[in-house]
Amino acid sequence: MSTTMAPERTTQSPTLGSGMRRYLERVRGGDMGALPAVFGLVVLCVVFASLRPAFLTPINFANLFTQGAQITVIAMGLVFVLLIGEIDLSAGFASGVCAAVLAVTLTNQGLPWYVATVAAIITGVVIGTVLGTLVAKVGIPSFVVTLAAFLAFQGVVLLLVSGGTNISIRDEVILAIANRNLPPALSWALFALGVAGYAGLQLLRAYRRRQHGLPADPLSVIALRVGALVVIAGLAVYILNLERSRNALIVSLKGVPVVVPLIVLLLILWTFVLRHTAFGRHIYAVGGNAEAARRAGINVDRIKISAFVICSTMAAIGGIIAASRGASVDPNTGGSNVLLWAVGAAVIGGTSLFGGKGRVMDAVLGGAVIAVIDNGMGLMGYSSGVKYIVTGAVLLLAAGVDAISRKRAAASGLR
Repeated sequence: MSTTMAPERTTQSPTLGSGMRRYLERVRGGDMGALPAVFGLVVLCVVFASLRPAFLTPINFANLFTQGAQITVIAMGLVFVLLIGEIDLSAGFASGVCAAVLAVTLTNQGLPWYVATVAAIITGVVIGTVLGTLVAKVGIPSFVVTLAAFLAFQGVVLLLVSGGTNISIRDEVILAIANRNLPPALSWALFALGVAGYAGLQLLRAYRRRQHGLPADPLSVIALRVGALVVIAGLAVYILNLERSRNALIVSLKGVPVVVPLIVLLLILWTFVLRHTAFGRHIYAVGGNAEAARRAGINVDRIKISAFVICSTMAAIGGIIAASRGASVDPNTGGSNVLLWAVGAAVIGGTSLFGGKGRVMDAVLGGAVIAVIDNGMGLMGYSSGVKYIVTGAVLLLAAGVDAISRKRAAASGLR
């Protein structure tokens, strides 16, 4: 009598090597993600550090965060509009309008900082709702709508600041956003909390995927990610906790700038929205193919309006940061190169101009590239003209990489 043993069902656990192979396959297929932005950021830092050692000093390192904060925050909002295949040319001056509302209610009307802040953010929500409605419901191209708003908002700012006067900001809470630092002990505590939270989320995600029979990242990959975060963020906190003042007896400059945890919180919030909510999936669906999304039952108009609302709301926060850093608001707040740099930051970071591809992290990486170029070339004594040329060349290169990546992805069947 013979018995037949049924073969055991085995599943091969993913390894670090297999994960690296899958990543390299995606890169060769055109899905480069943030790789070009990270590579460019590293190269720029190495070049400027070798040519100007002052680039790596603690005080200049801290300046990079405050210099790029407004651009980064506005770029975060622009990512949502770019993801649905639209554009917002008014985001810069929209931030100026919101900053002017903050200054008027805070300084001229004498209202508390929290009332002025809410008024500025509500202004951003209203702006986004109007722009989104004109694009989604009326059917006017976003380029035309936001270009008209770009021109109109310049006039609104002039009216709010009484034709060109400078409104000073004296409230300590608002000024602290871009001009104050966290105590070193609190900086380390937030670092530890952030690392622990990130590690916990990575482990929880892997556990849930295994529970549902889906492939999950091995512990080696998770450990590598957490280790990279510990090294990069830990080094940043260490440098920022060094004394940056030339005369520490008069004033001490130590700790992480207050604006840094603000940006991190916004990054976590909007990353969660895009990656873990139905709304986020609908954003990508509308950007990928609006008609297909509509036939699938997605309210495309609502998604478009919401994207513009988020964009203008983030512009309002960017305007508050700008008002804090300058301790005042004038007709140029939100103007000049703010919009161009914000759009450039989103695209340089990896967000596609064709819609359907991008992350909020792209705005942070792109904002860092813009800040490094502006700061490094300033230390080297180059004029604004040279800075614009270099930034434009980097933006064109990023757009070219995006176009080539999409063609390769289409040819390889990834898109």
